[in-house]
Amino acid sequence: MSNRIVINVDIEKGTINKNIYGHFAEHLGRCIYEGFWVGEDSTIDHTNGIRNDVVEALKNLNIPVLRWPGGCFADEYHWKDGIGPKEERKRMVNTHWGGVVENNHFGTHEFMRLCELLEAEPYICGNVGSGTVQEMSEWVEYMTFDGESPMANWRQENGRNKPWQLTYFGVGNENWGCGGNMRPQYYADLYRQYQTYVRNYGDNKLYKIAGGANVDDYNWTEVLMREAGHLMDGLSLHYYTIPGDFWKGKGAALDPSVDEWFITMQKALHIDELITKHSIIMDKYDPDKRVGMIIDEWGTWFDVEPGTNPGFLYQQNTIRDALVAGLHFHIFHKHNERVQMANIAQTVNVLQAMILTEGEKMLLTPTYHVFEMFKVHQDAKKLDVEEFSHIYARNREQLPNVSVSASKDKAGKVNVSLCNLHHQDESRLTIELRGLIEQVKDISGRILTANETNAHNTFEDPDNVKPVAFRDYSFNAGQMEVKLPPMSVAVLTIG
Repeated sequence: MSNRIVINVDIEKGTINKNIYGHFAEHLGRCIYEGFWVGEDSTIDHTNGIRNDVVEALKNLNIPVLRWPGGCFADEYHWKDGIGPKEERKRMVNTHWGGVVENNHFGTHEFMRLCELLEAEPYICGNVGSGTVQEMSEWVEYMTFDGESPMANWRQENGRNKPWQLTYFGVGNENWGCGGNMRPQYYADLYRQYQTYVRNYGDNKLYKIAGGANVDDYNWTEVLMREAGHLMDGLSLHYYTIPGDFWKGKGAALDPSVDEWFITMQKALHIDELITKHSIIMDKYDPDKRVGMIIDEWGTWFDVEPGTNPGFLYQQNTIRDALVAGLHFHIFHKHNERVQMANIAQTVNVLQAMILTEGEKMLLTPTYHVFEMFKVHQDAKKLDVEEFSHIYARNREQLPNVSVSASKDKAGKVNVSLCNLHHQDESRLTIELRGLIEQVKDISGRILTANETNAHNTFEDPDNVKPVAFRDYSFNAGQMEVKLPPMSVAVLTIG
């Protein structure tokens, strides 16, 4: 018996904001140093110290926005330490992530140059936890003011005459935890104060993002929306998919039992409930949905790879991570009226990364391939979808067997993304396409799948898990029959 999907091609339900395919790069482990930044003297091919192979790979994703410098690092980062001649920049201890020395060679100018190379918008997170109002205000002035002022003059002395265009600015990060261990009432007042001095200069208009809740802290959302909702453009939400216990053991990235596989899918799907409940609170104070939900930290979090610095959060990336990414995107699509940005944690060498590097070597992870396959959904029109899925059951718990999302791009092509969550069983789907105006001329497909739950790419075998052409489907009179192998993510393009 087939899973049944109905796609109403003639019913559009808003736009899928391309920014949900955003990324996050923190000064953590080898994300910035060795990941993005190798320095001007490196033998690795680079542009002004930024490694070219990583940039080219990420450009292929149409990466829309990049969040920096943290994360927890943001609330101990003092931006003035990261500008000017590199030999004069202050060295600091990265207290959150491994206790290593941060030389501040990658600062504001380098980050903005990276965004230019990526053709991505910068999203900068300011320091509320250990910084001052003046410090944050002057950073915005330094970056965006086109005129004569102490900060603008300083920027010019450091080699940048014209200001940068900056839209997204976060006023603090995780201020309920590493950003100050604050109560929501206290942070709401601080947000009101700090954001007052995060000013718009000239034609540069900032989209101000308040630090939102951790997982299911609904009271935090209630207080922030009640006390400061009118002063924000976005409110963040952080949630990580962790199959184990955060403190006692999250589970190994490369050795999931069948139960751990199932729990991972279950935990990934849980973000739907979180978005729904936080949205209900936001709707109470913002019924017009003016304030975007910004899920600027999400992804899998497993135990670090054996033999690596535990503060560097380096983990391998498998077909399991690919399924988690696909499920998250489908849920973000579902909530497209409220969710306006998401930033996976993190881009290179940290947690659920797109890319892993080792010296001159670089590889693309299964998660990278999901981002590449799903880029067809960026800024496309979300289509109405009805799902009638079989049950994936284990230990008296139940999940849907398949997950689906569909959109229509500017050329009128319909893109359908599909996930088979099951660890060993294939799924047969009947997809009914209703409301087709024109005759279907062409159908193509790609699929990412594997035979083992821990299938991943290594520097010795970098193409072990990669997309291939998908042809296991038929089409007749507006109806498709599709057979998905277990543990798979597929995209069908119908035009």
